[in-house]
Amino acid sequence: MTKPSPEHRHYIIYKPYGYLSQFTSNASKQQSKKFLGTLHNFPKGTMAIGRLDEASEGLLLLTTDGRISDFVNSKKVAKEYYAQVDGELSEEALGKLQKGVEIGVNGKKYQTKSCHAFKLYELPKLPERSQKIRDNRHGPTSWVSIVLNEGKFRQVRKMTSAVGAPTLRLVRVRVGGITLGAMQVGEVVEVSDLIALL
Repeated sequence: MTKPSPEHRHYIIYKPYGYLSQFTSNASKQQSKKFLGTLHNFPKGTMAIGRLDEASEGLLLLTTDGRISDFVNSKKVAKEYYAQVDGELSEEALGKLQKGVEIGVNGKKYQTKSCHAFKLYELPKLPERSQKIRDNRHGPTSWVSIVLNEGKFRQVRKMTSAVGAPTLRLVRVRVGGITLGAMQVGEVVEVSDLIALL
């Protein structure tokens, strides 16, 4: 990809739980929702590169440059997610995630591509979520890292459900070479060149 144009603006944000990955909506049922524009005074034409659903949180890239958005959304850029799932994730379930599982996409069956997936044996260092998640008194939970080069709608949630381990919390921690690091929920960082960081 060619060098990004200097007149464009680029941002790395920690999208909070409960926010939509957009700036406005004309849908009447979404008027009470939280939008990205309340986190920062973004310039006109800013767009989210990919999305995180309302119940998901973590790393989200924003840009005013559509070419960068297309590049990141292509299969060239890996995205890593930490998912807290219900129950003890078995080695068999982990193996299925790695090989690919069948999920539903737009009313059709879809076989996910093979991916990197491994259990996290230490709790990841993440900020507490604004809405509490049930604790281990209600049964065990596991954390898993899943690295994808594709991004179907609610894919990680559908994948973990397909192996009998519904997702309780989902955090995107990496896009290419850009990581969440020590960012705080709702933090916005402007960068001069997204491509160089990827």
